[in-house]
Amino acid sequence: MNYFEYMAAFAEGLAIIASPCILPVLPLVLASSADGGKKRPFGIIIGFVLAFSLFALLARQLITTLGISPDLVKNVSLFLLLLFGLTLLSARLSERFTTLTQKLAGKGMQASQVRGEGLMSGIIIGSLIGLVWTPCAGPIIAAVLVQVIVQKTQFSSFMVLAAFALGAGIPMVVIAMMGRKIMAKLGFFTHHSEAIRKIFGIAIILSALVLYTGYDISSVFGYENTTNMQQALEKPYPAPAITGIEQWINSPPLDMASLKGKVVLVDFWTYSCINCVRTLPHIKEWNEKYKDKGLVIIGVHSPEFEFEKNPDNVREAVKKQGIKYAVALDNHLSTWQNFTNRYWPAHYLINKEGQVVYTHFGEGNYDITEQTIRFLLGLASDSSATTTSPISSDNQTPETYLGYAREQHFAGETVPLHDAIMDYHFPAILPLHHWALEGKWKMEAERLITQDKNAALQFHFSAKKAYLVMGNSTDTPLAASISLNGKAMKPIAVSRHTLYELVNQEHAKEGQLQITADHAGLEVYAFTFGE
Repeated sequence: MNYFEYMAAFAEGLAIIASPCILPVLPLVLASSADGGKKRPFGIIIGFVLAFSLFALLARQLITTLGISPDLVKNVSLFLLLLFGLTLLSARLSERFTTLTQKLAGKGMQASQVRGEGLMSGIIIGSLIGLVWTPCAGPIIAAVLVQVIVQKTQFSSFMVLAAFALGAGIPMVVIAMMGRKIMAKLGFFTHHSEAIRKIFGIAIILSALVLYTGYDISSVFGYENTTNMQQALEKPYPAPAITGIEQWINSPPLDMASLKGKVVLVDFWTYSCINCVRTLPHIKEWNEKYKDKGLVIIGVHSPEFEFEKNPDNVREAVKKQGIKYAVALDNHLSTWQNFTNRYWPAHYLINKEGQVVYTHFGEGNYDITEQTIRFLLGLASDSSATTTSPISSDNQTPETYLGYAREQHFAGETVPLHDAIMDYHFPAILPLHHWALEGKWKMEAERLITQDKNAALQFHFSAKKAYLVMGNSTDTPLAASISLNGKAMKPIAVSRHTLYELVNQEHAKEGQLQITADHAGLEVYAFTFGE
């Protein structure tokens, strides 16, 4: 909960009592309160508060339904609030403003003639007075309305409105209860009305400027919004735009402007990346736990290989992984570049004001990321949140690319030629973390392609699990024979471009892995390893 927003709304409610537009209303409240039973003053205030509260909530719903930009509402409302503050600073402007609002008093007097002495008659009178008064107090209500609109939940909207209503209602209740007797005891306010009016004017102008600049007023009180956020960014920045998306899966097109008021997790991933795949269970869990609490997850699919640009391949992977949140196909890496991202996976957490406040690259940190999500949603920390597990063993073989654009640790006897078919041979000794070829292969920028049956690839690795991104350039499935330390394992049928698990040992250790194609056309891209 943002208690400072509630405090600001409460202060704005209190400021109503010193505003020029309250003058036409006070005689109505006094007259209606004096003429009735003991419950009538309470009814008047209830009705008065209900009238402008209903107006604020309906306005919020209307703006949301019509899709009006909250930024536009904010800027217009804060401009009106600034003008109102300047009016309070000037005796001449305050007098003219009061003259304009005096016309409302006549209509309000008619409203106060409702018969009855109890609570209900008071509610009716208060509601009618509130309807008359609402246009007059528009500048202050406009500022409160902005705070109501941008809240991420109906509950927080209600709390902001309730704080404002409490601030406006307390002095009104005192006036209504005391009736005309209180007027004789207001000598201090009468003699110092101009100074009080100017103080409120300065306060309103300062609050308008603070709201416009987005300055975190909480820091003045020694409170930081990131107090409970581990590894939060020292300097949050506006979320970059989501652009250049070819297709959306599971969602209509989304943009950052329309997501203000929500907590957004942007996850850069690609479906053949094992590191990305291992993060998906956590992200899917967060989506299920927090999607109804204000969290929006966008999986920005930024392809690493050419085959990952195929929408059908991505759609099949989304279905296979059981992903239900929005997936954006960033085939030209436009959004990737907007975020100046460099990693798969990469997580960017954006608060409800549209600021990137937390990032994490690679696997792990699931507990910290989830606690940050909870903090941004206004939820208490959860000791049962996902904990971080080890993602690699000591001396684990790193991710290794096989195409010449990023080729690493090749240990064959023949130097490969680019984009050419060559006959390769295994070396007598294959060092740890290195690989070699046997038979006819073609090395392209991002892949190797077998050119004959029985073409083979060896890798001396250290890890518990070994994965290989493979594909098939033919129309029929290809069989890839797998052996570990000379022992045959279950062959793999390669029919589509994706990530295949080759080895899953009991624990991490060294091994000599060999993949042999039964036909030309097997494509291999990159090895990854893990626990």
